[in-house]
Amino acid sequence: MGEERWVAEVGTDNARWLATESRTARLASEYRPREVGEGRVEFSARALGASRELGEEEDGFITDDGDGLRVWIGDDAFDLLLVE
Repeated sequence: MGEERWVAEVGTDNARWLATESRTARLASEYRPREVGEGRVEFSARALGASRELGEEEDGFITDDGDGLRVWIGDDAFDLLLVE
């Protein structure tokens, strides 16, 4: 059984930025979001945890509330969906 993963469709530029330029992109590989193609980014449980540590003013910040699990870039929120 594999580790849980979450995927969000954020657009090509945002996916590339999250995977290569965000503050979490500088961490060890298991804590980084990964660009998985077609404008999607994938978070492992460890990457999700690292992104939750970002401040609300930082792109890549994660919220988990009544609207669901989302990653924020600027004023835009993108739903993160658990994949099997």
